[in-house]
Amino acid sequence: MAERSTAAVDVADNSGDEPLTAEADQSTADGVATNRERDTDIDEAQGSGGTEGPGKASPPELHSGHKLARRYRLEECVTRLDGFSSWRAVDEKLRRAVGVHILPADHARARSVLAAARSSALLGDPRFVQVLDAVEENDLVYVVHEWLPDATELTALLAPGPLEPHDAYQMVSQVASAMAAAHREGLAHLRLNPNAVLRTSSGQWRIRGLAVNAALRGITSETPQRTDTEAIGALLYAGLTQRWPYENDAYGLSGLPKDIGLIPPDQVRAGVHRGLSELSMRALVNDGATASRHESACTTPEELVKAIGEMPRIRPPEPAFTAPPEYQRTTYQQGTYGRPAPHPGVTQPLPPPPPPLQSRTGKALKWAVSALLIAALGLGSWQLADALMEQNNKSDDTNQTQTTDDNDKSGDKTKPVKTLSIVGAQEYVASGDAQAPDDVQLTYDGNSSTYWRTKRYNEGPTLAPYKPGVGIVYDLGSAQKISTASIGLRYPGDHTTVKLYATDSLSPSTGVDGMTEIGTATTSGTSLTVKASKSVKTQYVLLWITAVPSAPSDGYSSAGYKQAVTDVTFKG
Repeated sequence: MAERSTAAVDVADNSGDEPLTAEADQSTADGVATNRERDTDIDEAQGSGGTEGPGKASPPELHSGHKLARRYRLEECVTRLDGFSSWRAVDEKLRRAVGVHILPADHARARSVLAAARSSALLGDPRFVQVLDAVEENDLVYVVHEWLPDATELTALLAPGPLEPHDAYQMVSQVASAMAAAHREGLAHLRLNPNAVLRTSSGQWRIRGLAVNAALRGITSETPQRTDTEAIGALLYAGLTQRWPYENDAYGLSGLPKDIGLIPPDQVRAGVHRGLSELSMRALVNDGATASRHESACTTPEELVKAIGEMPRIRPPEPAFTAPPEYQRTTYQQGTYGRPAPHPGVTQPLPPPPPPLQSRTGKALKWAVSALLIAALGLGSWQLADALMEQNNKSDDTNQTQTTDDNDKSGDKTKPVKTLSIVGAQEYVASGDAQAPDDVQLTYDGNSSTYWRTKRYNEGPTLAPYKPGVGIVYDLGSAQKISTASIGLRYPGDHTTVKLYATDSLSPSTGVDGMTEIGTATTSGTSLTVKASKSVKTQYVLLWITAVPSAPSDGYSSAGYKQAVTDVTFKG
């Protein structure tokens, strides 16, 4: 299997499994500390159960320091049960930490684990912890994963309290969209729990164990999409309430009180966001417990993504302002250098101010200054009188000149620059597929952390011949004269080129060649100003990108030529 250039990986979570030792119970698959309580696995909550018992093969006798393929050196055993074991290891070839699942080649689940690992690796979605290798050799089957030392499990994030509404919204949005993409490729998770969801130091949410964790434990489901959707609903419920939405305790969380059924999160804890509360109930299987105000249930991750998109966006909390410390006045005496330090407890008298100038030299200096002041006043008065007389002699010319100047000044006044409002927008597709049509409104929502993004291209920076360009048509509400456009960009680099065109509607009737060009600009930074090269008045403006920089991988796509627009402002 081809190697992936990603930074390190994880081993499977230990939920519901008996730990090997106390130390193993305190270790995590991603290299961070977890809750020391023993997690339990609720098959009913997950909607699935094991359909086959563990294989009869005994686990291989491995130890720290053992090498696989003369490359992966085992460091620490994290999980050992049902005939397989999970390890933290080191890839000595690439000098990075990895995680490894190992089981005998004659294990009853060996074939299904290999198949699941290879299918997961082909997905290549960066929102999932990546499978780096899946090998059968020397009577062993082993799967190598990324290891994420900077990530934190949702279990640990919930230990101090529930998530903020914005964090819970980001978590369910990213997890649901990732699982929808996996199901479109025929892959299910079936063990999606708080130990399988991680948040990285950059704020991105990652999912580990796609298909592989279920295969290791022999878990299957006749309705995999419904199973994963319910699991996402349980994650959101836990994030909002710090409670597991079933009667049994699990993953370090207390279950709901017995005999009351499944109640909405906003009835469990005060202050829960109502929209998110209803969303979690729509995703959970609750046997009729959904309140009448809730809409229809979401049975697939795709339906859940659509329901999230219909919700109003939840903005991050405003940063708290901390008042600066009160100014502390320092007290010291000037001119004490070289003087003996005062004894403690002895008050030092302040030196008296110097006496005024009373000597003969002082009196002479005062008279000299007075004489200079009198001379200056006299000279100024004479110059003022002379100027007034000259002005009276030329009063007619002055009046005429004054009138001309006033007319010139009024003629030079320019109209004030105003910010034009954007009432709508739509992605413009000249050829091929759209980029991100559902995100165009994020470019004028006033939030610089949200954005519309292009797809990733292998060559650049010029988009041709893949595409003539990509862009968005903005509706200004009425015909306006455009002077400048300010554009915020997500990725710096060499280089981004943007052109502005005047067009006839949100769905232009002509191609770019038939539109009127307003202006163009190129930048290597994260902001760009396009100035109008000609006076154009239009209601619809096309922002057209023809070149994008090389950018690193992120939560949506791997490294390549791409760009994202964060803010767009038009001025007239």
